[in-house]
Amino acid sequence: MERWSGRVAVVTGASSGIGAAIAAELTKKGLKVAGLARRVERVEELSKSLKSAKGKLHAVKCDVSNESDVQAAFKWVKANLGGVDILVNNAAVAYDTSLSSGSTEELKRMLDLNVLGLSVCTKEALQSMKERGVDDGHIIHINSVGGHVPPREFYAMFSASKHAVTALTEGLRRELVNLKSKIRVTSLSPGLVRTEMPPEKFLDTCPSLNPEDIADGVLYVLGVPPHVQIHELTIIPVGQNI
Repeated sequence: MERWSGRVAVVTGASSGIGAAIAAELTKKGLKVAGLARRVERVEELSKSLKSAKGKLHAVKCDVSNESDVQAAFKWVKANLGGVDILVNNAAVAYDTSLSSGSTEELKRMLDLNVLGLSVCTKEALQSMKERGVDDGHIIHINSVGGHVPPREFYAMFSASKHAVTALTEGLRRELVNLKSKIRVTSLSPGLVRTEMPPEKFLDTCPSLNPEDIADGVLYVLGVPPHVQIHELTIIPVGQNI
Protein backbone atom coordinates (compact mmCIF):
# COMPACT_ATOMS: atom_id res chain seq x y z
CA MET A 1 0.00 0.00 0.00
CA GLU A 2 2.99 2.34 0.32
CA ARG A 3 2.77 3.31 -3.35
CA TRP A 4 -0.72 4.72 -2.77
CA SER A 5 0.34 7.06 0.05
CA GLY A 6 -0.49 10.65 -0.89
CA ARG A 7 -2.79 9.58 -3.74
CA VAL A 8 -6.51 10.42 -3.95
CA ALA A 9 -9.37 8.01 -3.39
CA VAL A 10 -13.11 8.63 -3.75
CA VAL A 11 -15.39 6.40 -1.68
CA THR A 12 -19.14 6.59 -2.25
CA GLY A 13 -21.62 5.83 0.51
CA ALA A 14 -18.99 6.75 3.10
CA SER A 15 -21.37 7.72 5.91
CA SER A 16 -21.74 4.26 7.46
CA GLY A 17 -21.07 0.54 7.22
CA ILE A 18 -18.71 -0.72 4.54
CA GLY A 19 -18.09 2.71 3.00
CA ALA A 20 -17.12 4.27 6.32
CA ALA A 21 -14.78 1.38 7.11
CA ILE A 22 -13.07 1.63 3.70
CA ALA A 23 -12.73 5.42 3.93
CA ALA A 24 -11.17 5.09 7.39
CA GLU A 25 -8.65 2.43 6.37
CA LEU A 26 -7.53 4.30 3.27
CA THR A 27 -7.07 7.45 5.35
CA LYS A 28 -4.95 5.52 7.84
CA LYS A 29 -2.79 4.31 4.94
CA GLY A 30 -1.93 7.90 4.02
CA LEU A 31 -4.38 8.60 1.20
CA LYS A 32 -6.37 11.75 0.62
CA VAL A 33 -9.93 10.42 0.71
CA ALA A 34 -13.10 12.10 -0.50
CA GLY A 35 -16.01 10.46 1.29
CA LEU A 36 -19.20 11.02 -0.70
CA ALA A 37 -22.52 10.71 1.11
CA ARG A 38 -25.94 12.29 1.51
CA ARG A 39 -25.49 12.21 5.29
CA VAL A 40 -22.32 14.28 5.06
CA GLU A 41 -22.31 15.10 8.78
CA ARG A 42 -21.50 11.46 9.53
CA VAL A 43 -18.44 11.60 7.29
CA GLU A 44 -17.40 14.83 9.01
CA GLU A 45 -17.58 13.07 12.38
CA LEU A 46 -15.55 10.15 11.04
CA SER A 47 -12.96 12.60 9.73
CA LYS A 48 -12.61 14.17 13.19
CA SER A 49 -11.88 10.73 14.66
CA LEU A 50 -9.06 10.24 12.13
CA LYS A 51 -7.11 13.43 12.85
CA SER A 52 -4.00 11.45 13.85
CA ALA A 53 -4.06 9.36 10.65
CA LYS A 54 -1.37 9.74 7.97
CA GLY A 55 -3.94 10.78 5.39
CA LYS A 56 -7.00 13.01 5.48
CA LEU A 57 -10.70 12.28 5.00
CA HIS A 58 -12.74 15.01 3.29
CA ALA A 59 -16.53 14.94 3.56
CA VAL A 60 -18.36 15.73 0.31
CA LYS A 61 -22.14 15.91 0.18
CA CYS A 62 -23.44 13.90 -2.77
CA ASP A 63 -26.47 11.84 -3.79
CA VAL A 64 -24.86 9.32 -6.12
CA SER A 65 -28.18 8.68 -7.88
CA ASN A 66 -28.19 12.34 -9.02
CA GLU A 67 -25.83 12.94 -11.95
CA SER A 68 -25.43 16.66 -11.31
CA ASP A 69 -24.48 15.89 -7.68
CA VAL A 70 -21.85 13.40 -8.89
CA GLN A 71 -20.43 15.86 -11.41
CA ALA A 72 -20.23 18.56 -8.74
CA ALA A 73 -18.50 16.18 -6.32
CA PHE A 74 -15.83 15.17 -8.83
CA LYS A 75 -15.37 18.83 -9.77
CA TRP A 76 -14.71 19.54 -6.08
CA VAL A 77 -12.20 16.69 -5.92
CA LYS A 78 -10.38 18.08 -8.98
CA ALA A 79 -10.27 21.61 -7.57
CA ASN A 80 -9.25 20.66 -4.04
CA LEU A 81 -7.34 17.37 -4.31
CA GLY A 82 -6.13 17.35 -7.91
CA GLY A 83 -8.12 14.40 -9.27
CA VAL A 84 -8.97 10.75 -8.69
CA ASP A 85 -6.59 7.78 -8.55
CA ILE A 86 -8.88 5.25 -6.84
CA LEU A 87 -12.67 5.00 -6.93
CA VAL A 88 -14.58 2.69 -4.58
CA ASN A 89 -18.19 2.41 -5.75
CA ASN A 90 -19.84 1.40 -2.50
CA ALA A 91 -23.12 3.38 -2.38
CA ALA A 92 -26.11 1.09 -2.79
CA VAL A 93 -29.61 0.47 -1.51
CA ALA A 94 -31.65 -2.73 -1.05
CA TYR A 95 -35.40 -3.07 -0.80
CA ASP A 96 -37.30 -6.35 -0.55
CA THR A 97 -39.77 -5.14 -3.18
CA SER A 98 -42.18 -7.54 -4.83
CA LEU A 99 -41.85 -7.71 -8.61
CA SER A 100 -45.54 -8.51 -8.95
CA SER A 101 -46.99 -5.79 -6.74
CA GLY A 102 -44.18 -3.73 -5.26
CA SER A 103 -43.32 -0.03 -5.36
CA THR A 104 -42.06 1.16 -8.72
CA GLU A 105 -40.24 3.97 -6.91
CA GLU A 106 -38.24 1.45 -4.85
CA LEU A 107 -37.39 -0.59 -7.94
CA LYS A 108 -36.24 2.57 -9.75
CA ARG A 109 -34.22 3.73 -6.74
CA MET A 110 -32.20 0.50 -6.76
CA LEU A 111 -31.41 0.80 -10.46
CA ASP A 112 -30.65 4.54 -10.26
CA LEU A 113 -28.19 4.13 -7.39
CA ASN A 114 -26.78 0.61 -7.68
CA VAL A 115 -26.32 0.61 -11.46
CA LEU A 116 -26.54 4.07 -13.03
CA GLY A 117 -24.96 5.92 -10.10
CA LEU A 118 -22.07 3.47 -10.08
CA SER A 119 -21.66 3.90 -13.84
CA VAL A 120 -21.66 7.71 -13.72
CA CYS A 121 -19.09 7.74 -10.91
CA THR A 122 -16.93 5.34 -12.90
CA LYS A 123 -17.10 7.55 -15.99
CA GLU A 124 -16.15 10.66 -13.98
CA ALA A 125 -13.22 8.88 -12.32
CA LEU A 126 -11.89 7.54 -15.62
CA GLN A 127 -12.13 10.99 -17.20
CA SER A 128 -10.16 12.40 -14.27
CA MET A 129 -7.47 9.75 -14.70
CA LYS A 130 -7.28 10.34 -18.45
CA GLU A 131 -6.95 14.12 -18.03
CA ARG A 132 -3.94 13.67 -15.77
CA GLY A 133 -2.28 10.78 -17.58
CA VAL A 134 -2.92 8.37 -14.71
CA ASP A 135 -2.56 4.83 -16.03
CA ASP A 136 -2.25 2.95 -12.75
CA GLY A 137 -5.63 3.89 -11.27
CA HIS A 138 -8.08 1.43 -9.78
CA ILE A 139 -11.89 1.15 -9.86
CA ILE A 140 -13.44 -1.09 -7.20
CA HIS A 141 -17.13 -2.00 -7.34
CA ILE A 142 -18.58 -3.24 -4.04
CA ASN A 143 -20.79 -5.95 -5.48
CA SER A 144 -22.54 -8.81 -3.63
CA VAL A 145 -22.71 -12.58 -3.68
CA GLY A 146 -26.24 -11.85 -4.89
CA GLY A 147 -24.68 -10.68 -8.14
CA HIS A 148 -23.41 -14.18 -8.95
CA VAL A 149 -26.25 -16.57 -8.09
CA PRO A 150 -29.91 -16.85 -9.18
CA PRO A 151 -32.26 -14.77 -7.00
CA ARG A 152 -34.63 -16.30 -4.52
CA GLU A 153 -38.22 -15.16 -4.05
CA PHE A 154 -37.06 -11.99 -2.29
CA TYR A 155 -34.70 -9.09 -3.14
CA ALA A 156 -34.95 -9.96 -6.84
CA MET A 157 -34.37 -6.42 -8.12
CA PHE A 158 -31.46 -5.91 -5.73
CA SER A 159 -29.99 -9.15 -7.04
CA ALA A 160 -30.59 -7.98 -10.62
CA SER A 161 -28.79 -4.71 -9.91
CA LYS A 162 -25.78 -6.61 -8.57
CA HIS A 163 -25.78 -8.98 -11.55
CA ALA A 164 -25.52 -5.77 -13.59
CA VAL A 165 -22.46 -4.76 -11.55
CA THR A 166 -20.86 -8.11 -12.38
CA ALA A 167 -21.48 -7.49 -16.09
CA LEU A 168 -20.28 -3.88 -15.87
CA THR A 169 -17.03 -4.97 -14.20
CA GLU A 170 -16.22 -7.37 -17.03
CA GLY A 171 -17.37 -4.89 -19.68
CA LEU A 172 -15.11 -2.17 -18.27
CA ARG A 173 -12.18 -4.57 -17.98
CA ARG A 174 -12.51 -5.42 -21.66
CA GLU A 175 -12.81 -1.73 -22.61
CA LEU A 176 -9.62 -0.94 -20.71
CA VAL A 177 -7.77 -3.85 -22.32
CA ASN A 178 -8.89 -2.63 -25.73
CA LEU A 179 -7.57 0.85 -24.88
CA LYS A 180 -4.27 -0.71 -23.77
CA SER A 181 -4.79 0.90 -20.37
CA LYS A 182 -3.26 -0.42 -17.17
CA ILE A 183 -6.11 0.95 -15.04
CA ARG A 184 -7.55 -1.97 -13.10
CA VAL A 185 -11.14 -2.81 -12.20
CA THR A 186 -12.29 -5.17 -9.45
CA SER A 187 -15.63 -6.57 -8.30
CA LEU A 188 -15.58 -7.23 -4.55
CA SER A 189 -18.56 -9.36 -3.53
CA PRO A 190 -19.38 -9.65 0.18
CA GLY A 191 -21.77 -12.05 1.79
CA LEU A 192 -23.90 -10.86 4.70
CA VAL A 193 -22.29 -7.87 6.46
CA ARG A 194 -23.41 -6.25 9.70
CA THR A 195 -24.51 -2.84 8.41
CA GLU A 196 -27.70 -0.78 8.34
CA MET A 197 -28.82 -2.46 5.11
CA PRO A 198 -29.75 -6.09 5.99
CA PRO A 199 -32.88 -6.78 8.09
CA GLU A 200 -32.23 -7.57 11.74
CA LYS A 201 -33.78 -11.03 11.30
CA PHE A 202 -30.91 -11.98 8.99
CA LEU A 203 -28.24 -10.51 11.24
CA ASP A 204 -29.72 -12.27 14.27
CA THR A 205 -29.86 -15.72 12.68
CA CYS A 206 -27.14 -15.95 9.98
CA PRO A 207 -23.33 -15.87 10.01
CA SER A 208 -22.10 -12.40 9.12
CA LEU A 209 -19.03 -10.27 8.46
CA ASN A 210 -18.00 -6.90 9.86
CA PRO A 211 -17.49 -3.86 7.60
CA GLU A 212 -13.79 -3.91 8.49
CA ASP A 213 -13.50 -7.35 6.86
CA ILE A 214 -14.51 -5.82 3.54
CA ALA A 215 -12.14 -2.88 4.06
CA ASP A 216 -9.35 -5.44 4.52
CA GLY A 217 -10.33 -6.91 1.16
CA VAL A 218 -10.04 -3.50 -0.49
CA LEU A 219 -6.54 -3.07 0.97
CA TYR A 220 -5.57 -6.49 -0.38
CA VAL A 221 -6.89 -5.66 -3.86
CA LEU A 222 -4.99 -2.36 -3.92
CA GLY A 223 -1.84 -3.85 -2.43
CA VAL A 224 -1.07 -6.54 -5.00
CA PRO A 225 1.74 -5.83 -7.52
CA PRO A 226 0.85 -3.57 -10.49
CA HIS A 227 0.89 -6.47 -12.95
CA VAL A 228 -1.77 -8.36 -10.93
CA GLN A 229 -5.49 -7.72 -11.34
CA ILE A 230 -7.94 -9.12 -8.80
CA HIS A 231 -10.94 -9.28 -11.09
CA GLU A 232 -13.36 -10.81 -8.58
CA LEU A 233 -12.94 -11.19 -4.82
CA THR A 234 -15.72 -12.90 -2.89
CA ILE A 235 -15.72 -12.62 0.91
CA ILE A 236 -18.26 -14.59 2.95
CA PRO A 237 -18.54 -15.51 6.60
CA VAL A 238 -17.75 -19.05 7.66
CA GLY A 239 -20.98 -21.05 7.57
CA GLN A 240 -22.91 -18.87 5.12
CA ASN A 241 -25.17 -20.90 2.88
CA ILE A 242 -25.10 -18.89 -0.35
